[in-house]
Amino acid sequence: METSSAHEVTKGVQPRVGWIGLGSMGQAMALNLQKHMSKTGAPNIRYYNRTVSRGIPLQEIGGVGDAALEDTVDAIILSGDTTSDLRGKIIVDASTVHPASSTRAASRLAGAGVEFVAAPVSGASPVAAQGRLLWIAAGSADAVRVIKPFVVGVMGRDLIYLGKEVYLSSLMKAASNFLTAGMMELIAEAHVFAEKTGLGSMALEGLLQQEYGDQAHAMSRRLTTGVYMPALGERPWSDVSLAVKDVRIGVECAVKAGSRLEIGQLALSHLEEAKRYSDAVGRPLDSSSLYGALRQLAGLSFETDRVKARDGGAQEP
Repeated sequence: METSSAHEVTKGVQPRVGWIGLGSMGQAMALNLQKHMSKTGAPNIRYYNRTVSRGIPLQEIGGVGDAALEDTVDAIILSGDTTSDLRGKIIVDASTVHPASSTRAASRLAGAGVEFVAAPVSGASPVAAQGRLLWIAAGSADAVRVIKPFVVGVMGRDLIYLGKEVYLSSLMKAASNFLTAGMMELIAEAHVFAEKTGLGSMALEGLLQQEYGDQAHAMSRRLTTGVYMPALGERPWSDVSLAVKDVRIGVECAVKAGSRLEIGQLALSHLEEAKRYSDAVGRPLDSSSLYGALRQLAGLSFETDRVKARDGGAQEP
């Protein structure tokens, strides 16, 4: 996301916002942002995506496609040249990257007179569609102050500010990904235990809801309703390939710091197994698909009976 400079906003100039990337998360976020811009009378956002068709829903509510954004980012990141019309602008990275990558990006953009805010988000695509993502931001306080009105109550439920060092937000997101993967690992293992012992998943899900709260229950539902293995032609809430990358970042950061994420390493191994299965059957899987890998380790099929019934039969590689 690219916004006008802090100076322009302070003077009351209508903000100009650009958006790059319209995947499952990005499209939902951009739609919420465009609705906000229309409601407040601000200029329509200008967006770019490699797959042009992903921009159609955004275009229908006023968004304007702009291939020049790709050239803009290339000019800043790839060449590092100073461009007068970029000086003083703010670029926000809402993706999950390695802390070192955030630091390098901030340094290179600073050379072009651009302020960089690292702001990875926490939450899957349904949460993004609801505008309820948690934003984890680091960068200059002034830049974060400028972007906050476009985030809280628009694309996110709240924003955690960690200070000016941009790598801190990436570390926080790594910790968040570790916790999420660890919780999913635990809940998936418990479900496999329930199935193998005859206790049953529905009984376990009732316990998770009553004893461990909404988050645990929501994770359980991703398994029991088949979200972990989306129906043919459907996109996952959070792709397993990205989950592998994200959890690996946390494991690598821990090792570099002289620590270990033992549960994170275990979850990573099961995510990698789920990714291999995804590649073998030729269909995208959700980050919760480590459940399928755990099922196979226990002698069960990757697909639950509910998934098999939904898809009309098993799809073992």
